[in-house]
Amino acid sequence: MISVASYNIRKSVGLDWRRDPQRILEIITEIDADIVAVQEVDRRFGSRETSLSPEMIRQTTDYEPISFGVRQQSLGWHGNTILVRRGIEVLDQSTLTLPALEPRGAVLADLRVGTVKLRVIGLHLGLVDLWRRRQAQSVLHQLDVLDESLPTVIMGDLNEWTTEGGCLAHFAEDHNIIAPGPSFHASRPVVAFDRIITTTDIDVEDAGVHMSELARRGSDHLPIWARLTVGAHGRPEREHSAAEGAAEPTG
Repeated sequence: MISVASYNIRKSVGLDWRRDPQRILEIITEIDADIVAVQEVDRRFGSRETSLSPEMIRQTTDYEPISFGVRQQSLGWHGNTILVRRGIEVLDQSTLTLPALEPRGAVLADLRVGTVKLRVIGLHLGLVDLWRRRQAQSVLHQLDVLDESLPTVIMGDLNEWTTEGGCLAHFAEDHNIIAPGPSFHASRPVVAFDRIITTTDIDVEDAGVHMSELARRGSDHLPIWARLTVGAHGRPEREHSAAEGAAEPTG
């Protein structure tokens, strides 16, 4: 079983308006997932400096950051990066450019987790419905033209208010959509902006929202997580919902 998580860290700025990267790393450690997609890891303006230094990640967690930054000070591509637990092999990595009125992108990593090869995409879609739809179509098209097809997990902040329409309709055509529960706003979560999407050769064993006391303060989003079995060919599920406040993953 492989555990994954997604977290929009808002440049490590919490609800107390303090930039506290160590708090973010403590929250990620609490989640204890094998693979974590992170959104808004870099500051938005100027040098786009990362809010989570690779050195701090390595020194204080069991994770290795995959650097997608085109700037020396950045870690992410348009704010997106992926953290993998030490021991997971990164076979390949690339960036995806998405159509948008504002700069948007996604990151892709092909990984070997034990004996399993897995493709992971981290993304952060736009605020406008039309562009979210176009971005979803672009991601799917760029996956279709890759030489090798792998079991794939797409996760991140979709900014999608609806439960089935909008960009979700495009992903749902050939993928399973996991809705772990409301993740925004962290102070009073009512909207499931954050989603995990999988190809149909992946089974979802469990999913939820990480709602620790620390996570409620760390960002305006709560982290989401899922436990997956790769290579299973059970019945496809278009939507998997977990009750708010579901048990946290323990490993």
